[in-house]
Amino acid sequence: MKKVKVLDKEFGLYIPQQRIEEAIETVAQRINTDMEGKNPLFLVVLNGAFMFASELFKRLTIECEISFVKLSSYSGTETTSVVRELIGLDHSLDGRNVVIVEDIIDTGHTMKYTIEKLKALEATDVRIATLFFKPKSFQYDYPIDYKAMDISNEFIVGYGLDYNQHGRNFPDIYKITED
Repeated sequence: MKKVKVLDKEFGLYIPQQRIEEAIETVAQRINTDMEGKNPLFLVVLNGAFMFASELFKRLTIECEISFVKLSSYSGTETTSVVRELIGLDHSLDGRNVVIVEDIIDTGHTMKYTIEKLKALEATDVRIATLFFKPKSFQYDYPIDYKAMDISNEFIVGYGLDYNQHGRNFPDIYKITED
């Protein structure tokens, strides 16, 4: 599909599924190399990262575990810069290597909060894997260890990303064409 409508907004095709999955393959190979023998805990941030996590895990060959948290800092198409923890962590992180799996990092507020929380819970090493990164929006200096793709500042949906909880099911990424 070249265009889709999600609720009251129009979106045009931005990144096809094949390109997304090729980028995920590259990230998975880097993680397989970097985390060999470390048995990391992959902490997937819901809801948006579920499709990225699913494709990433199909490609991981290392011993690892997975858990899920639900954090949010968005309202509609804008970030609120206030992080609300919705579902908490249920694993001990003391001495663990943790890889946070996120769908998109733009301002970095949500990830900063998450990193601080994981370090307070005594994780040994905290790394970040994100499907999309918006470097022009990023407001911090912490490292993003595994980036599948850098993108511009457009608002996007598909491949797990949503507009007011809709549009996550598209296999491609679409960018907003009207406000």
